[in-house]
Parts: sequence; structure tokens; C-alpha cells
Amino acid sequence: MDFALSEEQQAIQQTFRRFADEAIAPQAKELDENPRFPAELFKQVGELGFFGMRYPEPEGSGLDVTSYILAVEELARGSLAVAAACTMQSLMGTYFVHKFATGDLRERLLLPALRGETIGTICMTEPNAGSDLGSIATRAVEKDGRYWLSGSKTWITSAPVADMFTVFAKTGDKKLSIFLVEKGAAGLEVGRSIDKLGVRASLTSEVGFDDTPATCLLGELHQGMGYLREILAEIRVMTAALAIGVARAAYEQALSYSAERQQFGRPINRFQLVSAHLADMAVDLEAARHLTSWAAWRSDQGLENAHEASMAKLFASEAATRVCDRASRVLGSYGYSNDYPVGRYLRDVRFTLIGGGTSEILRVNIARGLKA
Repeated sequence: MDFALSEEQQAIQQTFRRFADEAIAPQAKELDENPRFPAELFKQVGELGFFGMRYPEPEGSGLDVTSYILAVEELARGSLAVAAACTMQSLMGTYFVHKFATGDLRERLLLPALRGETIGTICMTEPNAGSDLGSIATRAVEKDGRYWLSGSKTWITSAPVADMFTVFAKTGDKKLSIFLVEKGAAGLEVGRSIDKLGVRASLTSEVGFDDTPATCLLGELHQGMGYLREILAEIRVMTAALAIGVARAAYEQALSYSAERQQFGRPINRFQLVSAHLADMAVDLEAARHLTSWAAWRSDQGLENAHEASMAKLFASEAATRVCDRASRVLGSYGYSNDYPVGRYLRDVRFTLIGGGTSEILRVNIARGLKA
């Protein structure tokens, strides 16, 4: 097995690395302090082709998972908040519309979304249904040949600016179906914004449906959970890449600072305990990247990788949290101030412990897949 990047993959990595350095990183602090949807950056990411990377031609570019996570890592290194908004668009917010929408919906909603001109999101989580999607209470009822939705969702990424909502709703006893709802539909209400610890420029809100008409059913009735499983592994590999990106930013900050900071007449990276922190960070990053690359490679080969994706996401998010914590320690009191971005990394990285499946539920799933 060869993990060497192709010329095309290297070009993708370099393109998004330059964009993160030149366009995203200079705005990251201000976006964190004054949270708002990063509309201009979002549009520029669309112009780079990111939102269509995983969709086949002619609508997308049909690139592999490995290429996709290279771009994700670089975006997250610039700003995890910007990357979170962009990955919602590139995968969950458009996947089922791409897979099932027909006719004018593709021209009117999907193609502009792949260019970054319209915004999509996915509505699964509810006040009483997080990891347990079987507890979803939002219902869809068919009347006069159309489906009408009633219920509430929470933790919905990009909801305040979304043009289309992919909604999971109950259509029978423990049966879920997926529906498309458009901005402006009767009874659709984007509610309270959630004030978060980190990833603050990735806007998150509650969403309510009060006898709201769905534009259409996406896919077949009662098949929502099965459809979700199609992309669940990729969501987890993508979240692992997000974690690696923000951890890389923290590691690079600590490495640079420790080489410049002088104490007792020498750089602090010459002290054994500081160098031990740096070594542990490097090992965590490299291990996370290899595990994530392995899961992505299996996906690209068409191999079953639910187990590997869960392990990659679990390890990468936990390792990234350790890396950001150690980076903060290397910077000492400056790690606790807003003068350096490491404090933001430490707040942002905790998002990766939750998104794509909590560490706790992933451990349960991994243990279930173990064989004696």
C-alpha cells in the first residue's frame, strides 16, 4: 500500500494551503470575536471547486476521498469554523439533494450550491435525539399528495443562512425518511442561535417546523437510516481531517514559539519537558494522519470502512485535543491569552469530539465490531 500523493493530490493540497494562509487565517481571529457567516470566504471556497469535489462530473469533479480530506485539513488549519461551514455544504448539506433531486431542483438549488451561491444544511439532531436517531420526534404526514412536517431540530449548522434544509423525519414506527424543505416555506422557523464555546463563525441554530410543506421526499419512504449509513463513514473521516487541521495549526504555533521564546539564556525548546510536549504532539499528529489516510484509502478502494472510519475519527479528535492542550502549555501564559490563536484552537477543537459522533458512542460502536 502506497500513501504517496499523486501530482493532482499534491496540487490540491498546495492550492488549499495557500488559500488558508492568505485568505482564511488573516480573518480567523475577527470571525471568532465577531461571529458571522463567512460569506465571502465561503463563495471563494466554492470557486475553488471544493463543494463539488466528491460529486461526479459534470456537476462536480469526481475526486477521491483522499483528495477531499487533504483540502479539508488545510481549510481547518486556517479556521475550523470556516472549515465546518464549508464541509457541511460539501457533504451533508448537498449529498441527498444530489443523490435524489430531479428536474429543476438540480438547476435551481444544487448547481448554485456547488458554486457556493446557495447554502444547504442537514437537520437531524433534536432536543431529545442526538446519538439516538431512533428517538427523532419530528413527523412527516402525507396529505393531498404532499408531505407536511411538524417538530423541532437543534444544533443545525448554517441554519440562519440556509436556502435548503435536508430534514430527517419519522414516517412510521421507528422509520425515518428524508425531505427537502426550502427557505420561506410556511411554518419553517429558524429559531434561537446557539452561543458556542468555539467554531463561532459556523452559525448554529434551532429550527422548527409547524405543518411545513416539504418540497419533496428525497429517496424512498422509510429508508432514511439506510441512506445515512452510505455517507456516515465519510462524515467521520472528514471530521478526523478537521481535527488534524486545527491540531496542525496549534502544533506549528507551539513549534515556532518555542524556538523563539528565550528563558535562562536559551530557547525553551531546548528544555527537556518542553521538547517532550513537542514530541508527543508530533507523534499524535502523525498517528492521526496515518489512521485517517488508511480509512480514506479503504473508501477509495471501495472497501468496507465503517470500523476504520470510526477509529480514525475517535483517535484524531482525541489526539487533536491533546495537541491543542499541549500547545497551550508550551506557550504558558500566552496560551491563555487572546494575543495568540492557540486559545481559539483549544476552544475550537472540542467541536471535533462531538461532530460526526461523540467519542463515547464511537467507542461503543468500535467495541461492537471487535472479534475474539
